[in-house]
Amino acid sequence: VNSFKALCTALAATVGTGNIVGVATAVKAGGPGALFWMWMAAFFGMATKYAECLLAVKYRTIDADGNISGGPMYYIENGLGKSYKPLAVMFAAFGVLCAYFGIGTFAQVNSIVEITKITAGIPVMYTGIALTVVVAAVTIGGLKSIANVASKIVPAMAVLYFITTVGILVCFADKIPGAIGMVLQDAFTTTAAQGGFLGATVMLAMRSGVARGVFSNESGLGSAPIVAAAAKTKWAAEQGLVSMTGTFIDTIIICSLTGLSL
Repeated sequence: VNSFKALCTALAATVGTGNIVGVATAVKAGGPGALFWMWMAAFFGMATKYAECLLAVKYRTIDADGNISGGPMYYIENGLGKSYKPLAVMFAAFGVLCAYFGIGTFAQVNSIVEITKITAGIPVMYTGIALTVVVAAVTIGGLKSIANVASKIVPAMAVLYFITTVGILVCFADKIPGAIGMVLQDAFTTTAAQGGFLGATVMLAMRSGVARGVFSNESGLGSAPIVAAAAKTKWAAEQGLVSMTGTFIDTIIICSLTGLSL
């Protein structure tokens, strides 16, 4: 796949639940200041995403049939040495568990079935069956099929969400300066309901913001490098630069629009 399709495939796993439900949860738990710490997580996360995707391309393997395999488990073993293979195996095992029970499926599916049930009254079972059929149709074709679908859906989804949130902000343009001021002020003196004193509330905002920021852009979690490794590029740093823009788009732009709209 080309670099753009690799980027869209990575964004397909982050643009959505983390940008909407994740931001709302962070603000609810840590106050408006949590959005500031999401920005901080994204700022440092771009460097992390660059490094992990660069390593994924540098240490990927290509078999006799031209099939490309890569990701953290490969650059742990090929980069650090064969003695670190047990660590690579552990990452692969925990990565599967994380994909099943964490960032990969449960959060997204739960959000979709709950929204369709509340807004349209569609039973959870019917939505689940429909999702299973659609996902199977896309994933059976392998990475190329996933990348082709993602390269068409993700840009349209991001543009539609961008237009919608910008439209909301335009309608309430007079509130934007106050909202930004509240975010910056509450980042260090947040008035979150759970906090009993300054130190606790600041830590709550930091924890909520950083946690949801990482959930949103997945920087450092090792999922994006697996896709980045398949990109058609001879210069590892090039794919690293392309991949790090995903964190900027995902958190700095989309999450900011969501947070300010809230």
